[in-house]
Amino acid sequence: MSKALDTLWYTRCPVPTGLGIAFQRGWLEDSFRDQHTELKSLRESNERAVRESHFDHTLQNSVRHGGNIPAIWARSAGRATRVIGLSWADEIQLILTLPDSGIKTVRDLKGRRFGLPKWEKVQIDFTRAQAIRGLENALKLDGLTVSDVELVDFTIDGGYSDEPAQRIAGTQLFSGRRAGSRSSELVGLLRNEVDAIFLKGAQAALVANQFGLHTVIDTGSHPDPLIRSNNGTPRTLTVDVNLLDQHFDSAVRIVEQVLRAEQWAHQHQDETRRFLARETNSSEFYVTAAYSENAHLRLRTDFAEQSVLALQDFSDFLLRWKFIPERVDVHSWLDQRPFEKALERLHTDEKLKAA
Repeated sequence: MSKALDTLWYTRCPVPTGLGIAFQRGWLEDSFRDQHTELKSLRESNERAVRESHFDHTLQNSVRHGGNIPAIWARSAGRATRVIGLSWADEIQLILTLPDSGIKTVRDLKGRRFGLPKWEKVQIDFTRAQAIRGLENALKLDGLTVSDVELVDFTIDGGYSDEPAQRIAGTQLFSGRRAGSRSSELVGLLRNEVDAIFLKGAQAALVANQFGLHTVIDTGSHPDPLIRSNNGTPRTLTVDVNLLDQHFDSAVRIVEQVLRAEQWAHQHQDETRRFLARETNSSEFYVTAAYSENAHLRLRTDFAEQSVLALQDFSDFLLRWKFIPERVDVHSWLDQRPFEKALERLHTDEKLKAA
């Protein structure tokens, strides 16, 4: 029997998610008010161990919606979690160079220096993993491999969770003063220490425009979903097993509000774009550049076969590159019960409104 939940810990990445919109609109909090559940943000906690659960999923009764690398790593490391939804929102994934580098195509990357971030004090270096994935996928399209380029590391002496996230007018700034460290490879590119780097999402759109960088390729727009598959495609909606076993109704409520937020977004293009700008710490212009004019329609959580296959392919990539310790069997990681129950409730509500 499902028990009432005292505290729900939530966390989401600064990317487009239904959970982010559900939180911003107040629906997530409203849905738990009748059982007096308190909602707390992991990344705003003053305790580093709590903030780190965004990456290692150690905190009981928590939900996370965002990039899949930390979720895959936590599962591989033995954390008792389940995926209760997958969302696929394509985004730009750019290999960038200076305009005078002489690199115009992927083929021109052969023998050149490619900059990679290397965070020294993190459990899982997702920024490095997603950059290598973008590079490998780009190179394979031209018959090249990562060994055909020279990898140059930009070491960062710090961790993602060193400081609490700062909330200003509903927008969260992650990693405090260290947020700028995420651009170490960009600085290296601008100083001509490397010839190319990988960036994705709204940050990539902003940087490319600000510095007049040349886009060698955007793997995020390739027709093959496995080429587009990366940290953000698909994104994982995960909870710990204790939440499922002891508070199943709470898991259903979470999925229900995510789906409700996405349905609302499909009908509210302009408002959704503004919400996504707040989620990504960006502007509406760069949200559109990164996620397209149809960003509001790309918010869709389900268990589509494309998402499941891509998540397995990407998980196998992480194992091959030794970012995770053990292979993750994605099918055994999924739990569709909360999703199915949430759909049932939403359909019932629609019938009642139509009656």
